[in-house]
Amino acid sequence: MADPKQEPEELIDIDALAEQAEAPAEEAAEMDEVEILRAERDEMRDRFMRALADAENARKRGERDRREAEQYGGSKLARDMLPVYDNLKRALDAAGDHEGRSESMSALMEGVELTMRELLNIFEKHGITRISPAVGDRFDPQMHQAMFEAPLPDTKQGDIIQVAGEGFMLHDRLLRPAQVGVSSNPG
Repeated sequence: MADPKQEPEELIDIDALAEQAEAPAEEAAEMDEVEILRAERDEMRDRFMRALADAENARKRGERDRREAEQYGGSKLARDMLPVYDNLKRALDAAGDHEGRSESMSALMEGVELTMRELLNIFEKHGITRISPAVGDRFDPQMHQAMFEAPLPDTKQGDIIQVAGEGFMLHDRLLRPAQVGVSSNPG
């Protein structure tokens, strides 16, 4: 028998109890979904940042390639023009300063000198500079090509003893090394 002083038992709502049991499971599922979405967001952000960095690197690489093409794109033509310079120089050296030249020979030599000057102006305009070592300078393998070695008195090993041909640079790149003879004198 039930004690009348005892409060009546509350009836438990089974549906409410089931909802309470499902609530933590739903919260856990929602938490898992939020974590999945966060991980996906972080991955997308990382991929976006990498793509942005790749695009920036491609832009910089393209700019560098454009600058190099602008500066060095004519290097093949410049190399092909060097024999023209060499031949004009040989013609001027061969003619020398002969006083007894005929008037037509003087006019011809003046034309060759003007052509040489114009060629040098064009070289300068396009960043081509001459490498003109002098006898007694030190041999620099970055700028000079040793054509021969010979022991010459009163020189040190590695001194330039003869200049066979001038070299040329295109901006900061070597087009052709200067051709020189080098002392092999150990003294």
